[in-house]
Amino acid sequence: MSDVAGQTIVITGAASGLGRAWTEGFCADGATVIAADINEEGLASLKSNGVHLIRCDVTVNDDVEGAVSLAIERTGRLDVIFNNAGVGYRHTVESSPLGAFEQHVAIHLFGCVYGMRAAIPIMRQQGRGRIINTISRVAEGGQPRSSAYGAAKAGIWATSRAVAQEVSDANILVNMLIPGPTNTPIWGRDLPQLQPPEATYPTARMLATLPDDGPTGKVFWDEAEYPMFDSENKLDSKTR
Repeated sequence: MSDVAGQTIVITGAASGLGRAWTEGFCADGATVIAADINEEGLASLKSNGVHLIRCDVTVNDDVEGAVSLAIERTGRLDVIFNNAGVGYRHTVESSPLGAFEQHVAIHLFGCVYGMRAAIPIMRQQGRGRIINTISRVAEGGQPRSSAYGAAKAGIWATSRAVAQEVSDANILVNMLIPGPTNTPIWGRDLPQLQPPEATYPTARMLATLPDDGPTGKVFWDEAEYPMFDSENKLDSKTR
């Protein structure tokens, strides 16, 4: 039996890319997955055993709460939540359409906050939970046309570290996952030279199954801890 078998996992941004790969991976390993996304067509094409679908706009707090509520309704518990929903951003600040920066931050950062806020009370009551937030090295990179994306991911880093301390008394571990350069729709085009989303599943699975004395407030990439904002780190143009 897999050590995720029987767990209930909520994944936002589940209709494509990373979220879809994780949904399929966890379902194959015997978990029940609440697949949440605004993309109803993409959700409808998910056919894995153990998946429950819900339309969810992560910029709407009630929608995120609805995904968490569905987990409780269907299984009576919530073991893991992946706050993963995201989109690409390709504007300079001066060329950004009015409201685009704000909407981008709302999807990534506020969606993550809404997910944590909905999940934590349930996990406290259970006495256990795992929260994983998708982050990026762009947070520390300062790349052109990535101001909103970098700001949102840096905000997730800071928020996750604070929340990890806030829930340290409740056996709730809060960590972050860097997928690395991955061929997902966030780029706006197919990039087959990048790794497939499925390549990130081992790290997602590792973070979902951390032991009670496992790390918290940390960033992981390829199943290893990554020292975010280390001055010696270099960011190349291909890193997501």
